[in-house]
Amino acid sequence: MTIEQVQSEIQSAIPGAKVEIILNPSPSAQHSLLLDHEHVLAVATYLRDVSELRLDYCSNVTGIDWLPREKSEKVKVKNLVEGVEQEVEEVHKTVVPGYLEVVYHLFSVEKKHGPVILRLRTEDRAAKVHLPSLTPIWRAAEFQEREIFDLYGVIFDGHPDLRRILMWEGFVDHPMRRDYVEPDDYEYEPTPHDHVLQRSREESGRH
Repeated sequence: MTIEQVQSEIQSAIPGAKVEIILNPSPSAQHSLLLDHEHVLAVATYLRDVSELRLDYCSNVTGIDWLPREKSEKVKVKNLVEGVEQEVEEVHKTVVPGYLEVVYHLFSVEKKHGPVILRLRTEDRAAKVHLPSLTPIWRAAEFQEREIFDLYGVIFDGHPDLRRILMWEGFVDHPMRRDYVEPDDYEYEPTPHDHVLQRSREESGRH
């Protein structure tokens, strides 16, 4: 089943579901489906249970941090040039807000096919970082969603045990974010390595 067919099947089975195809121009051509938050649990359940697909295994869950970026677009406008109205081309720049993204790779062990790739996006990178957890649909997503919560800061609503998995409790910030800044104080690191100890000594020498 092509990605276009999967999109069509979802939209027919779940009225109101927003399903956008995100094209992958690389040689792998592993295109993906961007889902809306409201219908994602219904879509996930459908993909797992429908007989034609039976996507019963979630192999991989990945986090991505997309910073705000500037988008340039050429537009044609009418301006007065030496008293004569002419159509000229101008470059308009707009800022595309940043967001966090989570990508799920799904396979069918029963049918021996896949992957079907799903994407979810937060509203922004600051206050609105909630996404529905897909752990209730695919249990294999549990630890991977915890890792993304820990390192990127995505809050998975409905996750059965959402807590840090790599960083310790009390650690501030999320180390995989693109704008993460390492702290100057290295003394709190529980297992300091040589380069960490060296930087700690350098910091101590400045004070």
